[in-house]
Amino acid sequence: MCGKERVTLGHTDFFCQWGCWDSCASEALTIAWSPGRQGDPSLLLRNPLTSQQRAPCALYSQGPSEQRQGSKPGEATARIRLRTRLAVTVLFGAGILGTWWYVRQEKQQKIQQQRIEQLRQVAIGQGDFSLQDHTGQRRTKRDFRGSWTLMYFGFTHCPDICPDELDKMSSVVRILDEDESLPRVQPLFITVDPDRDDVPAMNKYVKDFHPRLIGLTGTPDEIKHAGRDYRVYANAGPKDEDGDYIVDHTILIYLVNPDGLFLDYYNRMKDDKQIAESIRKHMKNHVKLFTD
Repeated sequence: MCGKERVTLGHTDFFCQWGCWDSCASEALTIAWSPGRQGDPSLLLRNPLTSQQRAPCALYSQGPSEQRQGSKPGEATARIRLRTRLAVTVLFGAGILGTWWYVRQEKQQKIQQQRIEQLRQVAIGQGDFSLQDHTGQRRTKRDFRGSWTLMYFGFTHCPDICPDELDKMSSVVRILDEDESLPRVQPLFITVDPDRDDVPAMNKYVKDFHPRLIGLTGTPDEIKHAGRDYRVYANAGPKDEDGDYIVDHTILIYLVNPDGLFLDYYNRMKDDKQIAESIRKHMKNHVKLFTD
């Protein structure tokens, strides 16, 4: 027969299995009258079961919660207070952090808007030009707005540097074309030798490079104006007995974004892969300045 019967001695409850009352009660008295316990043996109830019904005994005691858990009075309250303080501290810190992040974001957005407005004003007038392409069509800077542009200033009679740089620029365009997620780049070649590089000369010359390459020429004043905002240096050297001469000029490839704003330049030390990677990063970080 299974079950337990409750016996109360002082402040302690004892639960004895039915069928083992005598031995269980004896053990309960020992525990109840041990140091630190208070009990009254007169409170022990007599065993209602006969000796033939006795079974192996097991004693279960239940005292006050502090005694069962072995903790001192006030420890539970102290733990609750500590947890409450920690929760308040975390919430307070989160509130301060959230406020700081919001204010910082607002400030960054304001600075970004101011920067975009400044860049917009610069982009409108920077590097503006009106030149003839290698087919004789008049082209302006606005014609290339909306496209990423690579520009190189050189001349068709250049013996080696200009062809090398135009080959490199063509290779950069091909590398970027392989990534279909990227916009197409428009390569431009602007002469610094307008006296010899007329429309027919440019038309013949650009055919040796990338098929999208556009050659641009014009009057000496138009060419000078086109290179002024890019700090392009060009100076024709002395003529030889055949009337030939070399033009000393800036050797750089310029990157212009779809808003017409000059972003970066690449010298002869940069190879095609390095330039392509740089342009790819500029494309990913691009912020549009104009909506039209």
